[in-house]
Amino acid sequence: MDLPWGEERTKQFVTNVGLITSNGPYGCDIMACEWTHQVSYRPGLIAVCVNFGDATHTNIAKTKEFGVNLCASDQNVLSSISGGYSGKIYNKIEALKELGFKFFKAKKIGAMMVEGAAMNAECRLFKKIKLGDHTTFVGEVIELYPVKTKDVLVYHGQKYWKTGENIPKPLQDELERVKGIVEKHRRN
Repeated sequence: MDLPWGEERTKQFVTNVGLITSNGPYGCDIMACEWTHQVSYRPGLIAVCVNFGDATHTNIAKTKEFGVNLCASDQNVLSSISGGYSGKIYNKIEALKELGFKFFKAKKIGAMMVEGAAMNAECRLFKKIKLGDHTTFVGEVIELYPVKTKDVLVYHGQKYWKTGENIPKPLQDELERVKGIVEKHRRN
């Protein structure tokens, strides 16, 4: 069964917005990637899911490297442009610079990185997996920049959000009570 894009049930997922930067046959490019996830600590691996027809897909497949920049909550315009226009048709980096957004040259890959992002990582391709209508590019982190003290832009229900109220974990006495109940149901 397909999961229809934009349908109420498929809008329930909550994700960050990865700004994926690359430099290849389509030149320096940036795309907003809703499916950007850390998938391993050792080695440090980040997965991004990219549509087959995107300029970013071609750039990563050719160069075997990409930047991951987690969009900060004050970068919603940057995200909208990065995700709303094709890098095959538009030079989004130059348009974004004209709008006042800043980029810097990566240290170990040939792509630009997003200044002011909540997190920046340079990746070399570790694995490429065709999954449905996207390719999952798994990158090994080869350079990780210091974290900015900014909220990450959140995407839910086809809208942008900023993290708000912290919901605390249960108190220790509640965890002890729960542990007692769970332990009674241990499998032999």
